[in-house]
Amino acid sequence: MTHSIQNVRLKVLLGMVLVVASLAVTTQTSLAADKKGPEISRVIAKEMTAAQKALQAGQWQEALKNLDAAEQKSPLTPFDKKTIFDFKAFADVRLNKLKDAQESYEQALATGQYTPEEAAKTKRTLFRLAAGNQQYPKALEYGKQVADAGDANGDDLLVMAQIYYLQKDCKNSGVWADKAIAYAKKAGEAPKETLYQFKLQCASDAGDNATMATVLVDLIKLTNKTNYWNTLLRIERQEERDDHNLLMIYRVMYDTNSMTAGSDYMEMAQLLGDAALPGEAQMVLEKGVAAGLFTDQKDKDRSARLLGTLKPRAEADKKGAAQEDAEATKSAAGELDVKMGEVYFGVGDYQNAVTAVNRGLQKGPGTIKHQDEAYVYLGRSDAQLKNNADAKKAFSGLKTVPNISPRVLRLWELYSEKLGS
Repeated sequence: MTHSIQNVRLKVLLGMVLVVASLAVTTQTSLAADKKGPEISRVIAKEMTAAQKALQAGQWQEALKNLDAAEQKSPLTPFDKKTIFDFKAFADVRLNKLKDAQESYEQALATGQYTPEEAAKTKRTLFRLAAGNQQYPKALEYGKQVADAGDANGDDLLVMAQIYYLQKDCKNSGVWADKAIAYAKKAGEAPKETLYQFKLQCASDAGDNATMATVLVDLIKLTNKTNYWNTLLRIERQEERDDHNLLMIYRVMYDTNSMTAGSDYMEMAQLLGDAALPGEAQMVLEKGVAAGLFTDQKDKDRSARLLGTLKPRAEADKKGAAQEDAEATKSAAGELDVKMGEVYFGVGDYQNAVTAVNRGLQKGPGTIKHQDEAYVYLGRSDAQLKNNADAKKAFSGLKTVPNISPRVLRLWELYSEKLGS
């Protein structure tokens, strides 16, 4: 089975981070020369004064006209050229002529007249412009210079990861995504979801399920989105061969609302029926039917037949609940109490489910055949009652269960982590 990322569309971030408003481009020089610095030569004073006034008035084309005239004058000093190109770049950005702006900034930088601080700012601007102009090799060159100088922020690092991804260089995309993630965490911020999406898509394209699962866990911790749960659980389900553990995975899938196919509901209901839990099986299957997930007539007939066998069994369990609860209470072992709790859960009686399972655990976990089920149903019941602190405590008991499936333990711990406080 080939895993594809559903509902994950990697948008080109350049539209988000390279818009003119976000470039924060300003002219690096002023027509009024610093007393300690070089001055514009008199040969272009008239044109530069007119250009500056036009820039201040927002008359970008007029400014460019005067700057072109200044460029034709002779002789021009390196500082003259730097000032002309710097002003031209500013006007070009305002006119959204980003390729022209990039060329002008490169010409200004080449004069060597920027101060170290101005040069650093210009290189960062050129990085963004080159990326926006899809000149990726040049953008990567500028981006590395910005990063090496310690001037890269989270968005810069993200754009580097994006460019490498667009270049189909997943290795370097992952490296820069990790840098951006580390930058965000150090700043006390949540990393951008897109960073993990790069890594996820690369792993998916390579058919690397193990890496996909790792990244999906990060995405779930970040967003708790059902589509990520769905993809993770389908990967885990594919790797599972034991029916007991498979049903555990389906329980996580159900409780995270990440079941999207009628076949999921059908298989879970069958597994629950086989585990002598017809009430819960009926609840699960009826939810799938109500969601309209059985569209094929054969599937509709199959679900109807299965419901027909589950309902009388569930009803019998419900009628005998009081007598069985009394017998479980008298038993020295906790096995019957846990089974009673599972029955209560299946009919939506979560408070009695909590009472029964807790009673069984108090008799000793060693008296319960499937201790993992005891903690899971206790946690699930508390979660339904919005007793999230108690639910987390119940799920934490899973790590004490001998021979528990590491996969099952990881998934319930992840589920527990995302429960509200």
